[in-house]
Amino acid sequence: MQRQALLNCTLLTAMRPEELDRLLAMASERSVRRGQTIFLKGDPGSSMMAVLKGSVRITTGSPDGKEITINIIPAGEVFGEIALLDARPRSADASAIEDCDLLVIERRHFLPFLAANQDLMLRMLAVLCQRLRQTSQTLGEMVMLDLPGRLARLLIRLADDHASRTPAGLRIEFKLSQRDIGTRVASSRESVNKQLQAWRDAGLVSLDHGYITLREPDQLRALCDME
Repeated sequence: MQRQALLNCTLLTAMRPEELDRLLAMASERSVRRGQTIFLKGDPGSSMMAVLKGSVRITTGSPDGKEITINIIPAGEVFGEIALLDARPRSADASAIEDCDLLVIERRHFLPFLAANQDLMLRMLAVLCQRLRQTSQTLGEMVMLDLPGRLARLLIRLADDHASRTPAGLRIEFKLSQRDIGTRVASSRESVNKQLQAWRDAGLVSLDHGYITLREPDQLRALCDME
């Protein structure tokens, strides 16, 4: 589980198996309870974390004082990885949605390891450049899509990464509140609710206490022109 979680980190895809083994040897584990704060915006960015069990909510505040969910990190995913390189203060809050076990890699251990391997450093720079290109592309696509397109794109990407195949379709294996979805597609909770209900009535999705199943993923892909 530890190895797979790190392999899901874009930054660490540049690492060879023996390099990953050395990194795992530097890691420690931390447990946090449901609702507990993991770090706050402005805290020192001194480590990267991988979720081994549970899920983590990444949030920030809006100018009018509302809390905005930026991301939900399920088991097997990582967060805070850029802190390994820049050590800048945290740009958002992180808290446990449920009881969590975290794998922690400290920057003070990672930097000497990276400095001793310049080939790895160059490989990581290439990965970061590719990530920046993908982010720019995604932002451009989001501007061009209407709400159904943005919502379909989000659900398809979540399903690609976190869904299990069931007789009813592709079930995204962690809960998504409509408020959280709204912040990720730049829309209101009410508009997201209306669109999801319309898709449910049309048989494209099913909704079950925060879990979403894509019953007709190909039709959703067509809404956002995802190949």
